[in-house]
Amino acid sequence: QVRLVESGGGLVQAGGSLRLSCAASGSIFSIEAMGWYRRAPGKTREWVASITNGGRINYADFVKGRFTISRDNAKSTVYLQMNSLRPEDTAVYYCNTGPSPQPWGRGTQVTVSS
Repeated sequence: QVRLVESGGGLVQAGGSLRLSCAASGSIFSIEAMGWYRRAPGKTREWVASITNGGRINYADFVKGRFTISRDNAKSTVYLQMNSLRPEDTAVYYCNTGPSPQPWGRGTQVTVSS
């Protein structure tokens, strides 16, 4: 099993930036891909971005051009650089693994004020 710990969230004004981190520990050899997800108040969790071990990256349309996912294999950490934040980006952000997802961590709260 892999343990995931998200960090880096906070309160930021619209147009601002934040950098989220996701540290993985445990059976990390089983990880083939990492992804970021978010759940806004009153909504279901949705996929945001993902990166494979081979470096293949995909983004949801609503973050393309604003968010950048990256990884540091030596630190077993995945990052999400979020720029040009909008109030609608307000959510709890989570990371998870692929192809087999792990139990969800606590996530990190991102709040964007208008």
